[in-house]
Amino acid sequence: MSTRPTERVLAAPEELVLDSRAAFRRAAAELLEQLAEGRGRLVIDLSGTLQVDSAGLGALMLVQRKAAERRLTVCLRGANEELRFLLVLTKLDDLFELESGAS
Repeated sequence: MSTRPTERVLAAPEELVLDSRAAFRRAAAELLEQLAEGRGRLVIDLSGTLQVDSAGLGALMLVQRKAAERRLTVCLRGANEELRFLLVLTKLDDLFELESGAS
């Protein structure tokens, strides 16, 4: 977890798929609640994520929507080329900040 008060980091599972989406969304919601409305961002670390299916994309979109309701930003960090391509293809890349690598 980040030590910055305006940032929380969530490591996505190795497979962000149908079976893991609910736990992922719950964890993201808990971290979003820790941030002051209108001030902060949730960083989703995807550097260890090897697979994202349509349910996983849906989970990312729902997390982003919840963040937007609270005027917060969602950053995807370390997404592999396949996921970046999928985000562009589905026109979801504009919904998120994208960072390369882990920090």
